[in-house]
Amino acid sequence: MRVGAEAGGDRPGVDRPLRIALLTYKGNPFCGGQGVYVRHLSRELAALGHQVRVIGAQPYPVLDDGVELIELPSLDLYRKTDPFRTPRLHEYRDWIDVLEVATMWTGGFPEPRTFALRAARELARRRHEFDVVHDNQTLGYGLLGATRRLGLPLVTTIHHPITVDRRLELAAADSRKRRYSVRRWYGFTRMQRRVARRLPTVLTVSGASRREIIEDFDVAPERVHVVPIGADTRIFHPDPSVARVPDRIVTTSSADAPLKGLVHLVEALAKLRTERPGAHLVVVGDRPAHGPVAEAIDRFGLGHAVEFVKGISDAELADLVRGARVACVPSLYEGFCLPAAEAMAAGTPLVATTGGAIPEVAGPDGETCLAVPPGDAGALAVALARLLGDDALSARIAAAGRDRVLRYFTWQQAARATATHYAAAAADADTSVSTPGRRG
Repeated sequence: MRVGAEAGGDRPGVDRPLRIALLTYKGNPFCGGQGVYVRHLSRELAALGHQVRVIGAQPYPVLDDGVELIELPSLDLYRKTDPFRTPRLHEYRDWIDVLEVATMWTGGFPEPRTFALRAARELARRRHEFDVVHDNQTLGYGLLGATRRLGLPLVTTIHHPITVDRRLELAAADSRKRRYSVRRWYGFTRMQRRVARRLPTVLTVSGASRREIIEDFDVAPERVHVVPIGADTRIFHPDPSVARVPDRIVTTSSADAPLKGLVHLVEALAKLRTERPGAHLVVVGDRPAHGPVAEAIDRFGLGHAVEFVKGISDAELADLVRGARVACVPSLYEGFCLPAAEAMAAGTPLVATTGGAIPEVAGPDGETCLAVPPGDAGALAVALARLLGDDALSARIAAAGRDRVLRYFTWQQAARATATHYAAAAADADTSVSTPGRRG
């Protein structure tokens, strides 16, 4: 793949500032890629002179100066302090709230659908305030219909089809009850697939995600465009004043998500410690109380060698990454892989799997990273041992990795390319009233 080959392409340039509605149904910048995407993209779009207003639900995104947040509250049924809560009677405002609770009570995940319905109403009230709507992964019926009725150009980012997560979780399910629960939870993917097939402009972050979108969601290839995202190089950069901790490995992972592959990294650490007893792992994420990762930590006696940290600032995260001898991405699949780009930008050598789009970010094995097959704990252990034991190799890979990020994966580049697609969508809306049909 040519990195960024479709990022802009022969699309028309942006010749005037645009008024952009950037929508996100889940905006937490410290948990998951959607909040990170919205924060950094909106900042850089504003720096280009565009007016960006983010319409978001809880957890609300953290935004930089120059970007306005329009709060669009849900019932916040999955708040960390009270997950899967039952709202009090006075909290119900309308039928959308009833739908949200009813879907949760029956085991489904309602947020994409209910956020789209609320966003459609908000856009109708603000029709003349925007030139283009950018939906970040919602893919809801209400939003698609509303933008068409209102005549607002719609650009949609799909980081990767959530059907990939569904497949991996079904594969990891160990009982019929668990498989039923997974299918019910991911019921919203049927809606997303139907909506995706009718979208005029889809942006995605990698060639691997583009292929998955075309295959899983049956979207016409000419409508799907790759705009790589990147690291915040203002924060993630080498800093010689930060000392590297001997034998420290760092990773960013949601322990409960099978596609993140953390259980394989824990197993690799156990193998590695037979040769390097001081090797230890810092995980940016929640410590699991139970499940495969917790069981593996107990089984290998690694409670003292695996540390979990959460709630840290961007600057603290950058220092943590800089202070590690090796960064590791053990994922079975990634639609892009921000942690890889951030580690490379910080000048920390990387071990990464070849799952999904990771090779597009991490680059060639032996040049900008050490690459291993996904799910292979033995290969992970060997690659980690190589970097921990070879300072010259580590320094070479770290330097080449940073150069790669600066060349291809910055938020400034992502914003410029995204803006060209806004301009194209606006131009198409001005010259055509046709409705895209389905493939085939």
